[in-house]
Amino acid sequence: MPPFTLPDFWSPPVEQVLTQLQATSTGLSPTDAAQRRTVYGPNIAVPATHSVLWRRLLAQFTTPICVLLLIAAVLSLGLGEQTDGTIILGILLVSGLLGAWQEHRAAHAVEQLLALIQTRAMVIRADGSREMPVEDIVPGDIIAVNAGDIIPADARVLTAQDLFVDQAVLTGESYPAEKIPSLIETTTPLLARSNVVYSGTHVVSGQGTVVAVHTGTATEFGAIARQLRRRAPETEFEVGVRHFGYLLLQVTLVLVICIFAINVALDRPVLDALLFTLALAVGLTPQLLPAIVSVTLSQGARHMAAARVIVRRLAAIEDLGGMDILCTDKTGTITEGVVALQTTEDWTGAQNDRVALFAYLNAALQTGFTNPIDATLRALTPADAQNTPR
Repeated sequence: MPPFTLPDFWSPPVEQVLTQLQATSTGLSPTDAAQRRTVYGPNIAVPATHSVLWRRLLAQFTTPICVLLLIAAVLSLGLGEQTDGTIILGILLVSGLLGAWQEHRAAHAVEQLLALIQTRAMVIRADGSREMPVEDIVPGDIIAVNAGDIIPADARVLTAQDLFVDQAVLTGESYPAEKIPSLIETTTPLLARSNVVYSGTHVVSGQGTVVAVHTGTATEFGAIARQLRRRAPETEFEVGVRHFGYLLLQVTLVLVICIFAINVALDRPVLDALLFTLALAVGLTPQLLPAIVSVTLSQGARHMAAARVIVRRLAAIEDLGGMDILCTDKTGTITEGVVALQTTEDWTGAQNDRVALFAYLNAALQTGFTNPIDATLRALTPADAQNTPR
């Protein structure tokens, strides 16, 4: 089956979308669905990435301090100082293994937790309706959605009854948006597309049926995930350790070069001068610093694991401990989410009780999602509204 080539799937009539998808409102056949699963792959917006243990281990030795210690160990072994070289390498290896193993265990624990959570959706196919993992949904599938369901794909609404969807994951809007089967312009922005639902959003109230159009990484949520798939920035702790390592490296190199030059200028034996310089370099280098950092952060990770907090990157512990103030600008997070009614006015700006009556009736008798404005209007309870039927 050729890939779906109608990106503005919210603007044409539903019949045209179904025709383009080679689908019907009764659902795909099992054979057709299996073929599409092969073409489009699993419906996963963020493919899992597995970091092997040896890569985590190599990443532990990329700091300037570790590089300095490795140079000192190699020089020690090269000049016959087997004991010093072996001790330095042993400390480095233990420190690296400890940090890599802790991060590997944390990543494995997260994978095990995610494996326990399997989102399912009610899919309508030609041979009947069934619940199935969202990974098996393909373009053209008819999906029944109800209150509490997570939308598994970017889809066009076929039927809707009081269907309200929370789209905060994409738009940041705290209020759910009503979804109805309608025709809208091609230029309609995402926030105003009332006839489509998007992967990752969830149904607050009502029910309906939708036809999946884009799945996996082709969804809007998948596009955001692709932009975010980059290497995590260094934490302040990692930046500080790296700068400290560069400082040690520069000071050590300057002192070693100067002292070696002075010894040679004083006609000291070159080999003795080199051994003395090496001993000075090893003495200036904090051999136990990487091990101390790894042991301390690992101990913190164990304490946090006891409190049911999984630390995936050890360096993040220091940043969390050094946090004094956490600020957020998300509306509704630090506000009460309560609307206060001051007055009800007519079109002339004058106080009007009938406006309050109609507002109350609209809020009290509606069957869709109840937002904070409706809750405030219901508190009016006008006398004329007591015997008003829906």
